[in-house]
Amino acid sequence: MENLASNSESVSTAMDKECIGKQTDPTNIVIFGAGGDLTKRKLIPALVKMLRCGLLHQESKIIGVLKGRSLDEWLASLKEGISEYAKDVDVNNEQWKNFSAMFKMVDGDLADDATYQLLDAALENLNGFTHAMFYCAVPPRMYTTIAAGLHKQGLSDQTKGFRRVVIEKPFGMDLKSSKQLNQELQELLSETQIYRIDHYLGKESVQNLLVYRFANTILEPLWNRNYVDHIQISAAEDIGIGYRANYYEKSGALRDMIQSHLMQVMTLVAMEPPVEFTAKAVRDEKIKVLRAVRHFEKDTVKKETVAAQYSSGTIGDAKIKAYVAEEGVSADSVTETFSAARFYIDNWRWQGVPFILWTGKRLPKRVSEIVIRFRKLPFNLFDTHATPPIANSLVFRLHPDEGIFLRMNAKMPGLTTDTQRMVMRAPYSEDGQDVSDAYEVLLHDVLTGDATLFSRADEVEESWSIIEPILDVWKDRISIDRYRAGSWDVPGMDELFTDCVGGWHKPS
Repeated sequence: MENLASNSESVSTAMDKECIGKQTDPTNIVIFGAGGDLTKRKLIPALVKMLRCGLLHQESKIIGVLKGRSLDEWLASLKEGISEYAKDVDVNNEQWKNFSAMFKMVDGDLADDATYQLLDAALENLNGFTHAMFYCAVPPRMYTTIAAGLHKQGLSDQTKGFRRVVIEKPFGMDLKSSKQLNQELQELLSETQIYRIDHYLGKESVQNLLVYRFANTILEPLWNRNYVDHIQISAAEDIGIGYRANYYEKSGALRDMIQSHLMQVMTLVAMEPPVEFTAKAVRDEKIKVLRAVRHFEKDTVKKETVAAQYSSGTIGDAKIKAYVAEEGVSADSVTETFSAARFYIDNWRWQGVPFILWTGKRLPKRVSEIVIRFRKLPFNLFDTHATPPIANSLVFRLHPDEGIFLRMNAKMPGLTTDTQRMVMRAPYSEDGQDVSDAYEVLLHDVLTGDATLFSRADEVEESWSIIEPILDVWKDRISIDRYRAGSWDVPGMDELFTDCVGGWHKPS
């Protein structure tokens, strides 16, 4: 084994790395659904870390819109969330006092015009502007309601400062609903004001993929159909659905992960070099990839996709109950908790190269990877040996232990020419402490107006149009294959990789 990351080339300290970036302008940060789990677990911990690092302007205000709580009760809940989800932040000193002084609260119903009148009055003039970011930490059905309330009260008007609205996935549940949502929002807001957030793209390792690709000449000559056999993009989870049964029963793994997260990563892997690193240029190249993806036909769905559901099993020492035994799940549910699909990008660079995207819950471990599997050797000098050379693989580990792994062949020590498999490792971070949370990255991007990592309306609709044929076939199923919780033995996966060099890469 060889570690390719030289200690002499590491960048300063973890704190220095974490704090690199442009400080935002003083902004009114408005959170709709401020009493919810997303706010407590992700948004507030991210904001307090940004403040600590100087990325969030100390004169900014954080305005929570919620109902049925006092300001003190809300702050106590947020303090509890910081203690649990931002353990490196001490909430019992002057730092919490300064942070909590930034908070204001608007008590009101999101469907009530009076709430937006109160919100208008709560926005503060900060250094001559009333910049505002509106974060919709609410169910998707409320997005249009909020946009309409902002529009009616004049809160979307940008004459006194920028006004940006952040919405979380899912951006619709199919092509029709995504088009409807986009149309409704664009009637009330300009497209440049809408930030469709996908926390997966905020991962440092996903962003670093662009740097690896476009800042290193060693990779680009190999990044095409002449050298690449196939590409696997995966997100394996050992957890179940938790409290999300109501959502997951309607969604399933295909909608939840592949249509959004993994297809977005696929565009970054497959895109052509943009002419400049701007939001428009990058997103223009991403949409070109999506438009080149071959659409599924009804008769190809069965052989080019996999759907399965976990049954009872064991992960570590824990006994896991079946998906159909989870609270809120129907006993006869055929919702997939594992999904895979084989995509083809019909363009000059990638013609004939399978892109296989897969995701699943209750698998043996939690790990997300991009695996670039190269073609076999044109002629193998060592094919008679006990351990024949394997096809090379370049693995981008997105989570955990972010970094790059290059799988190669090397000679075994000794007097023979027997080969062994060697992995050269380049960890993205020395200790994992200097990797920013995705929400820190994305909130900072919204506040600075950088939309590069956010989905545009045409991207969302194009991705839904690609998987629509799969959904059409799957909606009529009356049964589903099952895999044992804690096992990689998923029916249909080996067949999906039949003609792929090396077969299915099960993360280790």
